[in-house]
Amino acid sequence: MQRKVAQKGSGTARAAVAEAPVGKESRPDAGRGPESRPAAVKEPRPVVGVALESRRPAAPFVAPLIEMNQGEAEHRQFPRAQLATRFEVWVDGGDGERRFAASFTSVNVSVSGAFLESTFYLPMGTVLGVRFSLEPGAAPVQARAEIVREERGNGPGGRSGFGIRFLDFSGQTEVALARLFVGMRLRAFAEDYLKSQRARSLPNEVERVVDVLAAWELLKATTSSTDPWQGT
Repeated sequence: MQRKVAQKGSGTARAAVAEAPVGKESRPDAGRGPESRPAAVKEPRPVVGVALESRRPAAPFVAPLIEMNQGEAEHRQFPRAQLATRFEVWVDGGDGERRFAASFTSVNVSVSGAFLESTFYLPMGTVLGVRFSLEPGAAPVQARAEIVREERGNGPGGRSGFGIRFLDFSGQTEVALARLFVGMRLRAFAEDYLKSQRARSLPNEVERVVDVLAAWELLKATTSSTDPWQGT
């Protein structure tokens, strides 16, 4: 009898140990509030879509080919750059609302105008609002322009479209156009000139800027064989 009771007692003891809940004092987070307990670690989710696109390096900007004006009215006496960029074009109505809006791609651009590819035509002399960028990420150039000529499939290679001449610009954005043609040469000239003893002796940045501009104008006036607008 004693042996049987002992077996029964030992079984009860084992069950008690297995089923007894762990006391608060034995838990590693006992006494901590919800805010003090470590949050569950979540597995990171894979990044897809737009985020992956942002990792791709942007295509480098290639400077456009600068060439002489071929007599087009929109370019006047200025050289033109072979540049295909998106032009946003609109016509304002008398009430301030836009009565026409469209997008075109340029064939070439100069500081005085541009030629836009199109099989749709507006009347000659129409005044337009235009906005375009010279390179990806650059601040847009915004201007008013006038349609001065058109080509209806009779242009080079059967080209069709219309030429616009810029009338005025907003926010001095025409400076960006000028830099397209003379920016690289002007930068090289300025960097070289600012190393001179004369430039280093000037008292402040404003005086150095004025001196660089004066030297640049002197170069244009005295060097007849080099036209700064040609970019060569």
